[in-house]
Amino acid sequence: MAVADDVLADAARWVADGPVVLATVIGVSGSAPRTPGASMVVAADGRVSGSVSGGCVESAVFESAQEVLVSGRPRHHTFGVASDDAFEIGLTCGGSIEVLVQRLEVTDGLDRLSRQVDAGTPAAVVTVVDHPRAEVVGTRITLDAPASAPLGAVSRTLRRALLARAEAMVSAGTSGQVTCGADGSPLGDEVRAFVQTWSPPPRLVVVGAVDFASALAGAARFLGYRVTVCDARATFTTAQRFPLAHEVVVDQPHRYLAAEQAAGRIDGRTALCVLTHDSRFDVPVLVEALRLPDIGYVGVMGSRHTHDDRLARLRAAGVSDFQLARLRSPLGLDLGGTTPEETALSIVAELVADRRGGTGRRLGQLRGAIHHGGRGGRDRTDVVTA
Repeated sequence: MAVADDVLADAARWVADGPVVLATVIGVSGSAPRTPGASMVVAADGRVSGSVSGGCVESAVFESAQEVLVSGRPRHHTFGVASDDAFEIGLTCGGSIEVLVQRLEVTDGLDRLSRQVDAGTPAAVVTVVDHPRAEVVGTRITLDAPASAPLGAVSRTLRRALLARAEAMVSAGTSGQVTCGADGSPLGDEVRAFVQTWSPPPRLVVVGAVDFASALAGAARFLGYRVTVCDARATFTTAQRFPLAHEVVVDQPHRYLAAEQAAGRIDGRTALCVLTHDSRFDVPVLVEALRLPDIGYVGVMGSRHTHDDRLARLRAAGVSDFQLARLRSPLGLDLGGTTPEETALSIVAELVADRRGGTGRRLGQLRGAIHHGGRGGRDRTDVVTA
C-alpha cells in the first residue's frame, strides 16, 4: 500500500481503542513538501503515523490534535513560510499548506474504508471544510454510503452534488477541493469541501520479456505501478524471470491489450512500454495502442534508425500522423545511462514527468516552485538565462 493507505490502516486499527485525530493536507500553495491528501493520524495514547509536511509543522499539528481530541471540534490551519525566528512554526520551502484536523470515532467507518482501499476498490471521502452553518463543517460523506445513510446537517441535494464531484475525481485519480452552493448548485461557492480519493494503482504494461523489462518492472513497482509483463514467447515469459512484476502474461501483446481494453482495464493512467526491438511484435501492439482513446502513455525502445523504420511501418498499417504524435520514441529521458537499471530509471523518470507535468530539465535551470501539481495544474517555470 501507499503511505497514505498505511495511515488509513493505522487509523482504522487504532480507532477501535478510542477516538483518533486525522490531520489532512487539503490545500497547497507554491512549493510545499506534501500534496493534498497527505495525512497524519494521532491516537489517544499519543501514537503517530504519517506526515503532513515532512517534519516542518508536525509538532504544531500534534498539539492541535490533542485539543481536537478533547473538544471534538475540527480545526483548520494554514502554515506558511517560517521567519528567521527558529521557534516560529512554518515551512522553510517557500510555500504554504492548509491542514484540516478532525476527530474520528469508530462509527465513522474507517475499518470498512481501509478494507475497501486495501482491496483496490475505488473509494472517496468528502469532508466539508466551509459552510454557512458551522455545525456542518467537518461532516464526512463516503462515496459508497447507502442512500438511506443519515444525512446529519447536510441536505440531500448538497450530498448528491458533492458525491457527483467525488465520483469524477475518483475516475481521474485526483484529490482536491471543490466548491458549490449550499443547495448543491455548481454556480455557488458558499460550500467548500475536500475530496480525498483512493484509486487502484496506475498500470504499466511492459511488452517484451527482456532484461530491460525486469529492471523496469522493479523500478515501476517501487513507484506504485501495477506491472504486467507480456510476451508471446513462453520460454522467456516466466514469473521466475520477472519476480517484481505483478503478473506475467504469455500472449500476443496486441491481442492482450485489446482484451484489456474491452474489459475496461485501460485508462488514462495506463502506460505501455514496448521493449521488444522486433517489428513483428512492436507494430501490431503499437497500432492497437495508438488507436485507443484512453491510454495515457505509449512508448517504445529503439535507435533513431529503428524509429524511422517503425514510423514507416505504422503509417503503412494505417496509423495517422495525429495518432503517431502520441508515441514516445525512443522512450525515456536523456540520462546517459546504458545498463538495464539505468535505462529503467530513464523510462520511469519520463513516466513521472508526464504524469506530474514536469519538464524533465535540471531543477537548477528552472525558475519557480520546485513542488508543483500534476498535468494541467503545474506552476509555470522559466529557463534561467545568463
